[in-house]
Amino acid sequence: MSVPSSDAPAKDAPDPDHKGHRARLRQRLLTHGDAALLDHELIEYLLALAIPRRDTKPLAKALLVEFGGIGGLFAADPEALLRVAGMGETAAAAIKIGQAAALRLLRAQVAQRPVLGNWQALIDYLHADMAHHVNERVRVLHLNTRNMLIRDELISEGSIDEAAVHVREVVRRAMDLGSAAIILVHNHPSGDPAPSRADIELTRQVAEAGKRLGITVHDHIVIGATGHVSLRAQGLI
Repeated sequence: MSVPSSDAPAKDAPDPDHKGHRARLRQRLLTHGDAALLDHELIEYLLALAIPRRDTKPLAKALLVEFGGIGGLFAADPEALLRVAGMGETAAAAIKIGQAAALRLLRAQVAQRPVLGNWQALIDYLHADMAHHVNERVRVLHLNTRNMLIRDELISEGSIDEAAVHVREVVRRAMDLGSAAIILVHNHPSGDPAPSRADIELTRQVAEAGKRLGITVHDHIVIGATGHVSLRAQGLI
């Protein structure tokens, strides 16, 4: 049987009772937390809230295969989600609201303390937000004199292997915001976070330009699906 191509079940299709199965998933989740459910079960239950009259297990499994796991699924663009058979706008919105809630929680943990003393929370947030994107994205984290995050801005989104960054624009924006320091961040869609020569050169140019204006570049973090690299930790700044 083919999977319906929208959120609503086909008019002539039977309406199976999945309440017992979903009740068991719900009870496991509420009693034992997220660790009690496998990835496909988490997605299955999330989709069930959007598509209550359909067995969402096959769709959940198909999505995880299509996007390479739960991280890639949450990072997927709505257009890509809608290209999967059985997905409609309501189901796609359910996936994106799941991602949005997770990112808000992680971002709040970063904002609560000085960034340099809260490094793991920062890496967790950046990895969740950037590691699985198929295009390269560059962002700048702006910090005040206490190293508290005051602005987190996406400044460039490029092709699968390139994003344009202009040193003068980065420094000018930091001046406009009154930033005392910045952290550069970008992702490598290949999954390998090893910095390229261009990454290193860009970092040094921004650091030199910022130094003349009293703006410190604390780090440049490269995010990949396999991990991250800090250019500061590597002695490259």
